[in-house]
Amino acid sequence: MSSSGQHTRFAPDRGLTGRMVATMFVIGLLYVGFTGLLIALLRGAWPLIVLISGGLFVAQFWFSDKITERAMGARPVTEEQYPQLHGTIDRLCALADMPKPRVAVADNDMPNAFATGRNPQNAVVCVTTGLLRRLEPEELEGVLAHELSHVAHRDVAVMTIAGFLGVLAGAMTRIAMYGGFMGGGRNNNDQNAAIAALIIPLVSMVVYAISFLLTRLLSRYRELAADRAAAQLTGRPSALASALTKVTGQISAIPTEDLRKSQPYNAFYFAPALNAKETASQLLSTHPTLEKRLAQLAKISEQLGR
Repeated sequence: MSSSGQHTRFAPDRGLTGRMVATMFVIGLLYVGFTGLLIALLRGAWPLIVLISGGLFVAQFWFSDKITERAMGARPVTEEQYPQLHGTIDRLCALADMPKPRVAVADNDMPNAFATGRNPQNAVVCVTTGLLRRLEPEELEGVLAHELSHVAHRDVAVMTIAGFLGVLAGAMTRIAMYGGFMGGGRNNNDQNAAIAALIIPLVSMVVYAISFLLTRLLSRYRELAADRAAAQLTGRPSALASALTKVTGQISAIPTEDLRKSQPYNAFYFAPALNAKETASQLLSTHPTLEKRLAQLAKISEQLGR
């Protein structure tokens, strides 16, 4: 098995790597700038600001797999409980020369899957019971290869960090507005508080909007990259295309009320938890359109057939 410093056999994607580096650079600038602004405006509370912003970052990054698993109702499963699932992941990890992630299942009728974790050694791949019931073995292999490529490309960690900035902006704004930290000294407290009360929410909204756009742009590209890598590794793009068509169609048939419970985690899913109308109208979707994904897979299939 490959070590953490080695590449797997998943095809490298320079476009994805470049976008991840650019996203992290911009996110880093925003993080430092936003924290610095809070410290400047709330000078008396700077130790608490540093502690909270640093603590939130460490918790979000270090425990991202546990947080996501719990939020999505995932539970670890053994080889005895799900031999076919484990067997497929074992074969794909051997084929890709990568460490085997933890395997989990979520009791959810919505057919979907996700991968999370800060690195390949601390990753988890989860599928829903609805997915296992609906897919054929070769379709399931395509979906799992897609999720494993996210782990191999390390884009899960980048998405986690990128999403953290929006969480930080909201948390720090609430603390600043309601925690009694307005004002930086003994003089002009009222004036400082008024300025901070005006500036912090505005900057917070801008930071959140930029973070939102960056994660959407990166998310759509990483899904296409994962489709490409999975199709090339397995050599069966048609199986992945079949799984995509089936999963998207089944999700569209699920009541909107049930889908809304899963929508906060769309960026991590194999397919977005949206009905057909929402998918078509959502310009800032976490995923590219089904048509675009299928067209890419058809092109790969044609290339492999030559």
